[in-house]
Amino acid sequence: MPLKIAIFGASGYTGAEAIRIALGHPNVEIVALTGESKAGKSIGEVYPHLTGFGLPSLVRIEDVSLAGLDAVFLCLPHATTQKVAKTLRRAAPDLRLIDLSADFRLRDVAAYEDWYGEHFAPDLQPDAAYGLTEHYRDDIKDAPIIACPGCYPTSILVPLLALQNAGMIDPHRIIADSKSGTTGAGRKASEGLSHSEVSEGFHAYGVASHRHTAELDQELSLRAGHAVQASFTPHLLPMNRGILSTVYGDLASGVRIEEAQAVLADFAQREIFVVQAEGSTPVATRFVRSTNRVMVDLKADRREGGFILLSAIDNLTKGSSGQAFQNFNAAFGLDETTGLHLVSAFP
Repeated sequence: MPLKIAIFGASGYTGAEAIRIALGHPNVEIVALTGESKAGKSIGEVYPHLTGFGLPSLVRIEDVSLAGLDAVFLCLPHATTQKVAKTLRRAAPDLRLIDLSADFRLRDVAAYEDWYGEHFAPDLQPDAAYGLTEHYRDDIKDAPIIACPGCYPTSILVPLLALQNAGMIDPHRIIADSKSGTTGAGRKASEGLSHSEVSEGFHAYGVASHRHTAELDQELSLRAGHAVQASFTPHLLPMNRGILSTVYGDLASGVRIEEAQAVLADFAQREIFVVQAEGSTPVATRFVRSTNRVMVDLKADRREGGFILLSAIDNLTKGSSGQAFQNFNAAFGLDETTGLHLVSAFP
């Protein structure tokens, strides 16, 4: 019997991506889709590529029946999710919540409020597991709320934490430089994201202030055993989807780059969605487009003892909805690859 799911916020990009993946998942049935401003419309009216699949029409959240539901994917803005999650947890305590927003990613409520503003469900924070699947699958299995990481932290932390866990790096000097396509900003119309504003240009944004920095600090500090601050700068590229992250840092004292490279290669061998670039092949977004894969490579910096880590993901798939389904699979005891055998279209 398939697991019954609802996707809240189905009219946004992450919601549409969740639908795309769910349609190819053999163990799920989509029973409800919500879109507050587009309630009453068919999903095909909003996304023509989803026409003809027999999907339910969009409704308001308040009109969704929770009876028989196994999981809800929350593809909603931050702060909104916390309020919705409180209602869902009261009404259906056994319902699994897969949260794609930032609302439960930060373990420390005070840290959340520093970066995002008021936390509207601090009592639920202990129920949440950080959904970086490769590093937290045991926590994810039983968590009522799975807080899927941000797209940038996913690209950086999946390979970086493998190196930190093995004692390969000094976590005190991490500089992360990431480039993303425009879908990371969502679907809402914005002058700064219009074609004529973005095309033929390239710029940094959120310099020294991007909220995803908090996730980097949280995860690096947790493993270091004390406070660690990363330096993170995102950039906007005139393309639709994809993230390329370049991380600079220092190896731990006495560690050779060959040892760190062997650790990363072993990690890629063990983790089905992590792929090591082979030979002279560049780490590139086109090789992971629309997939749940992380393409990685590790090089020696010309600075003595330095390293350069490269990582590419699709921000909407591995950086959002694909990772959400990987977490869903882990939570319900399914093979993590179920519904995620996605190969990038090339060229």
